[in-house]
Amino acid sequence: MWKSSYKNIFGRVVKDMFEKTGLSEGDFGILDRLDLYGKGKLRQQELADSLDWTKSRLSHHLTRMEKRGLILRESIETERGVQVITTSAGKSALDDARPVVSMAIRKYFLDLLTEQDIESIANLAERIKAKSSLAGS
Repeated sequence: MWKSSYKNIFGRVVKDMFEKTGLSEGDFGILDRLDLYGKGKLRQQELADSLDWTKSRLSHHLTRMEKRGLILRESIETERGVQVITTSAGKSALDDARPVVSMAIRKYFLDLLTEQDIESIANLAERIKAKSSLAGS
């Protein structure tokens, strides 16, 4: 039940984002990680690791994004590797997508919660946190 509910909500969020910005789930994930983890640039391998994607999958996706002007790839001269860099068009697309994603999460999930739901979720989060801190000791 939880898994299908999550997929339903997530699918609606991704659909809204794509319809309003043209970004796919993968595009958003890549641009978001480049911004959050690397301030606009990351080594391609670090990006693949953060997404839990294979090098091949990421490379094919980056090729499509590069053709659309969202990212650039540059060889790193001092070592083996490739740097992935967000272009101004990519940064603009990410900036346009973030409020769409936020509004969709609110519309399809947060606005449906009652005060009791929020309290239950907060209590559950506290129990999970307490249990995980006990497991770590």
